Amino acid sequence: MRNIFRDFNVGDDEKNRHEAMHPMILLVIIVVLCALLSYIIPAGQYERVLNEETGREMVVPGSFTFVERTPVSVLAVLTSITLGMQEASYVIFFLLIIGGMFGIINGTKALNVAVANLLKKLKGRELLLIPLLMIFFGCGSAFCGNFEEFLIFVPLVLAICITVGYDSLTAVGIIFIAATAGYAGAITNTFTVGNAQEIASLPKFSGMGLRIVLFISLEIVSMAYVMWMANAVKNNPKFSGCYAYDEKYNKGKTINLENVSKLTTGQTFTIIVFVAGMILSIIGVIEWGFYVDELSAIFLAAGVIGGIVGGLKPREICEYFIKGCKDMVLPCIMIGLANAAILLMNNANIMDTILHSLSNMVQKFPAPVMPIGMFIFHEIFNVFVPSGSAQAFTTMPLMTALADKVEITRQTAVLAYQLGDAFTNIMAPTGGEILAALAICRVPFGKWVRYLLPLFIIWWLVSFIFLLYAGSVGYGPM
Repeated sequence: MRNIFRDFNVGDDEKNRHEAMHPMILLVIIVVLCALLSYIIPAGQYERVLNEETGREMVVPGSFTFVERTPVSVLAVLTSITLGMQEASYVIFFLLIIGGMFGIINGTKALNVAVANLLKKLKGRELLLIPLLMIFFGCGSAFCGNFEEFLIFVPLVLAICITVGYDSLTAVGIIFIAATAGYAGAITNTFTVGNAQEIASLPKFSGMGLRIVLFISLEIVSMAYVMWMANAVKNNPKFSGCYAYDEKYNKGKTINLENVSKLTTGQTFTIIVFVAGMILSIIGVIEWGFYVDELSAIFLAAGVIGGIVGGLKPREICEYFIKGCKDMVLPCIMIGLANAAILLMNNANIMDTILHSLSNMVQKFPAPVMPIGMFIFHEIFNVFVPSGSAQAFTTMPLMTALADKVEITRQTAVLAYQLGDAFTNIMAPTGGEILAALAICRVPFGKWVRYLLPLFIIWWLVSFIFLLYAGSVGYGPM
């Protein structure tokens, strides 16, 4: 039992220096660049009205005006860090709760032993793990809108990949490529499709048939790509773009498959509680509209109950909870820094100017390919506003009005939004979650971009096909 996972947790190699730029430094540079943009981009504003049902403000189409420039001061740059943390506090505390839950579950060794036994049984057929894991992560995003929550799985999936002969890029890809395909498919994702359809006055989660086909298509091409790259690395480890980094940082993060013990009764109950918590969270999001607070309560209860049935003492539960929270500190900081950049652009009144300029570009697309124009618009704007729900309330009023003007269905406009909200989440450096995952695996951002680029092109081609189809058939509520 002891040392089944060697170096399973994040950040034990404090003495080693990163060979690549630390992602925190990259985000700090982005924050400074956003401040400099306030001296270059003209300031402007849209009028906004309160949506009484959601309590959030929405942009009023056609209301954009230029306003007096409000450049960012040095003090504003410094205070944006803490303000960005406050802005993202609901996500940060949610991640801390999830980290604490997994800390407790890991303290029982239940997942560790279960994974070790699974790998031992799959010896010689390890490639099957990739589609199984990607289906799990993809469905979590497609049905529940999970994304940053998956950060807690990174050390576990990294250990699995290194053990079976894959690389750290495969580990990040299994989780976040699958999650991105799920976000793009967005079958019952409240944060994207749910909000966008509400703004567009469409029945909630209508048009599900085409989105199911879209999700399956994106998931299949994503799994095929990750499996092909993983198999190439296994056959020739130096094929990996991160071979040298894995040799230095991740080689010891393996699962010991020798003398693997069987699950105890308590560990079995821990896994049952964990799975039950996941199922309840999915049902809660779909049926009862659960959000961060309710999901946090479920995960906290699952962690505590799982620890009790797994044989942990109250003091041990507290200690493992704190340890799990500690493992989530880096992702939380990254998300706060990403929000600081967005906050600076909003306070400088340049975000609406960027939105206005991009929306004017979209209007120049011919009507038959307007859905593709909307998709590209959202892909670019998603770099500046990675939050799906925030982007929906900012852009969908404009895109809904444009859809009516060029006589394409509002459902098609929603489809363009959900696709455009997805892919740049794991390509742009403003994605705090993906930078955190790369930092955990010691993967340089540039290596990740080169790994992802071919699949990114494939994703776009698949999106174009579905968008052109939706525009041609008058994709409606259904």
